[in-house]
Amino acid sequence: MASGRRVSPISRKQPRSGGNVYYYFKTKDEIGEAIVEQRLLEFRTLQEQWDQKGSPKERLLACIENTFENRDLLARGGCPVGTLCSELHKEGGPLAKKATALFTEPLGWIEDQFRAIGRGDTSRKLATQLFSSLQGVSVLAHGSGDADLVAMETKRLKDWVEFL
Repeated sequence: MASGRRVSPISRKQPRSGGNVYYYFKTKDEIGEAIVEQRLLEFRTLQEQWDQKGSPKERLLACIENTFENRDLLARGGCPVGTLCSELHKEGGPLAKKATALFTEPLGWIEDQFRAIGRGDTSRKLATQLFSSLQGVSVLAHGSGDADLVAMETKRLKDWVEFL
């Protein structure tokens, strides 16, 4: 401050911390696409970890365990992926279509595990049953605020997979 004059923080041309989201994204759809892509990346990262397991059953058990580990979050806010898909499908359009991958990719991965176990033509039905159970218990836990429902259902699902 050699001049002795103070510069008002308001007169500075630097963006404030956090910034305006529209500085980074031009439309709401671009924001939605970025969120969908981030969620897909998160799933693919988990999938890579699960794929390191020794057998298809162990991979399915790891998938179920992930839901168990997130039981408190699910009881507080529901499944963030399921909620996102539900909200995006209310609007329809290209973003809703893109969001379908948030369900079709995990469902396909689960189906692949059942096929690898040797369940053949029933693999799609079994995958749908498992994925529906995980999504359903997330809704129940959120609606009731009861994480123990997730613990109970994931234990049942683990027993079921072990029995196959």
